[in-house]
Amino acid sequence: MNATAAGDLVRLTWAQPEDLIGHELRQAAEDGRDAGPLARIWHAAGGRPAPERAGTSPEPAPPALRDLATRLLGELAALPTPTRATEPAGWPAIRACLTAPPAPPEPPADGLRARLEAAWLGRAVGCVLGKPVEKLPLDGIRALARATGNWPLDDWFTARGVPPELLAAYPWNRRSAPTCLAENIDGAPEDDDLNYPLLGLLLLQRHGKGFTTADVARLWLDELPAGRTFTAERIAYRNLLHGLEPPDTATHHNPFREWIGALIRADVHGWTHPGDPEAAAAQAHRDAVLTHTANGVYAALFTAAALASAAGGRADVHEALRAGLAVVPPGSRLADAVRFGIRGARREADFDRVVDRLHARYGHYHWVHALPNTALIAAALTHADGDFTRSVCRVVSGGWDTDSNGATVGSLAGLLAGSPDRIPRRWSAPLRNRLSTTVAGFDGIGFDTLAHLTAQEAARS
Repeated sequence: MNATAAGDLVRLTWAQPEDLIGHELRQAAEDGRDAGPLARIWHAAGGRPAPERAGTSPEPAPPALRDLATRLLGELAALPTPTRATEPAGWPAIRACLTAPPAPPEPPADGLRARLEAAWLGRAVGCVLGKPVEKLPLDGIRALARATGNWPLDDWFTARGVPPELLAAYPWNRRSAPTCLAENIDGAPEDDDLNYPLLGLLLLQRHGKGFTTADVARLWLDELPAGRTFTAERIAYRNLLHGLEPPDTATHHNPFREWIGALIRADVHGWTHPGDPEAAAAQAHRDAVLTHTANGVYAALFTAAALASAAGGRADVHEALRAGLAVVPPGSRLADAVRFGIRGARREADFDRVVDRLHARYGHYHWVHALPNTALIAAALTHADGDFTRSVCRVVSGGWDTDSNGATVGSLAGLLAGSPDRIPRRWSAPLRNRLSTTVAGFDGIGFDTLAHLTAQEAARS
């Protein structure tokens, strides 16, 4: 929420029509819709482009401009989308377009509970590592780490020794600096990247693996404060309050429907289907379509399947990534981005060069969009070859949505580590086996307890 000086108005970020229209015009360019005439109408009326990083523009729009934005959002939604032929929507249609069936399920190897504890811990480590530099440009991340001799990135960020002029140019994330720098980490702080796995666990506890998308919606309304949602999740939440039902909640005035939100909700679906990537993807799909479409959904499928493969205890990182890619429509933009990230990481020894090429190719996307972030996730995991520290450090050093990417990569790398004892103590010790959250009933919970609860859901039919 934002309060403005003009009349001290309360404005809901990520939801104002005058801000949504700019993002929708950008989305139209990405999925091939011809939005040029509508864009000219908007700009001729004095409409601004979407904010680059903030959730809302500096000043509220005049009523006439807001009404125009609302009308144009409807007209944009009616434009034909050429990519639909290669980017199907429903799970049966996705399943039918795959060039080869996903690998058949395998019973998980012994030690699942230890792997799950390492996954919860790894997710928290990667999230906390990425939080101080969230929203910063790539140059800023590199400069801050180099200033303390921490480049290539190999440890927590710190403000100690950073020149004041550099901090002025690239300030830490305001909300994260007090809890996520090396000098002040004391447990894992609350974050949406950690709240959503908790909600996913709660979803399975209440409804089992046969939950519906409507069950996800009801759980959110019961347990998720609206102010702790962002981008596509906030729009879907608003649409629920307006009486819309899934899947319309994902499409109505939602220009963020291909962003990263569904991906960060996918972990529990992978964790609870160890050795069964297809089942994990199908479960993730029912969650994702509340808020996302097309590549936003595919990013969740990719993540859930890769995690399920790793959770089985028999796959290496490359097999896990192949399992993730196997459930993504092969002609989709998401599949192409993942393949590009993996190829680049295989061919180049210097990861900075891999990142530079990713930014050159995908830098025109918003920093929270699923395509660049999933490509970076795949590249970092490939380049690190399964090593935990290299995995989380590489992905955070690549920029974009640093805490979300760190969390996802930390989760998969934790599974591959196999046990929390195999994650270096410089990462695990500051988190003190304690997770803070706004999800009722979980605040202060330990990763060991979470692993036990998750293993219980994995064992349920």
